[in-house]
Amino acid sequence: MVKAIVGANWGDEGKGKITDLCAETSDITVRFQGGANAGHTIINEYGRFALHQLPSGIFHENITNIIGNGCALNVASLMDEIASVKKAGVRFKLLISDRAQIVLPHHVRLDEYEEERLGKRAFGSTKSGIAPFFSDKYSKMGLQVWELYNDELLMEKLEMMYEKVNVTLEHLYKKPPIDHTEVFKTLKGYAEAIRPYKADTGSFLRKAVKEGKNILLEGQLGTLKDTDHGIYPYVTSSSTLAGYAAVGAGIPPYAIKDVLCITKAYSSAVGEGPFVSEIPDPDEAEELRKRGGDKGEYGATTGRPRRVGWFDTVATRYGVQAQGATEVCLTCLDVLSYLDEIPVCVGYEYDGETYGDFLTTDKLYKSTPILKRLPGWSCSIKGIRDYDSLPKEARAYVEFIENEIGVKISMVSNGPSREDIIYR
Repeated sequence: MVKAIVGANWGDEGKGKITDLCAETSDITVRFQGGANAGHTIINEYGRFALHQLPSGIFHENITNIIGNGCALNVASLMDEIASVKKAGVRFKLLISDRAQIVLPHHVRLDEYEEERLGKRAFGSTKSGIAPFFSDKYSKMGLQVWELYNDELLMEKLEMMYEKVNVTLEHLYKKPPIDHTEVFKTLKGYAEAIRPYKADTGSFLRKAVKEGKNILLEGQLGTLKDTDHGIYPYVTSSSTLAGYAAVGAGIPPYAIKDVLCITKAYSSAVGEGPFVSEIPDPDEAEELRKRGGDKGEYGATTGRPRRVGWFDTVATRYGVQAQGATEVCLTCLDVLSYLDEIPVCVGYEYDGETYGDFLTTDKLYKSTPILKRLPGWSCSIKGIRDYDSLPKEARAYVEFIENEIGVKISMVSNGPSREDIIYR
């Protein structure tokens, strides 16, 4: 069976832990989109890891892990990740698609320079080079992995590429140009570093589908950061939806039978853009931020403090619908245990009207949340493994959210460790 694990919201929903957990029964795990611009935090017997490009199944020796053609491959960053898991004693199988595209040095520079140029109008980029990378990819100026092994073609392409890049660097950003021959040397080093992992992963996966292998497709970020369906332009530059998983992995779309959508028991976001249920009081927000996640609500890649808010049923209902979710996992329920009363956003008020549907970015900025307050349970729920053993208020909270979003909550996470999970 093929299962996709994706985010319902702004990302940072806890997908890494759930993918790591589901990987135990998988033969193959696949990263199908995104790059080193976001991360998944995983805690297991090897330690605590913030993965950015490696699939979360990397900790299971029997699993084949794939970086698919839909990913933005930052080789230098990937080598650091590989070194960190090897140092921890992890034995793994990894394949990198020969059709995956390479993040180049100028992508990162252009990302940094553009945020600098925009100033107060900046998008809140992680400055990982993702937007310039996808710009080059879709203007057919990018480099795929296979091109690293053809010296003549590579040098010719770099020379043509940097004619254009250097005009932008020098005349728009007033920055020094890049010597394409130095980039060539860097890329030849990349070629040798990833040579042991390079493969035709599309062919490998299509064969695996026919053989009935259990395949786990791992997405980055969430619905509201999708280029087409998110809070544009405050989005990532690739599709974060399960619908793209078939494209980013190279398998038939009909092969995906299960879409597990992850959402937190509250809301969090990194970067700019509208966030209707965001907690306005800085002290109240900081209290939730400090208690959230494993070590607080701070980005796995950037370390930036995440913006936090109450659970948003409007945004999440939209998120699971856009993903085509067949089931939902609610994470971080334990974080809310300190509250006597828990606000939940059940609608938006915009221009004097009430809305239950997600709105476009301009309207979201001018919307205010309609809050319903549910009773808290005011006690620790960590260590509970049976749903019926949860306090009745915690169960009521889960079931209220399930009813609002319209998709079965099949799993509840009540702690950061792999074992902290309740199945329903």
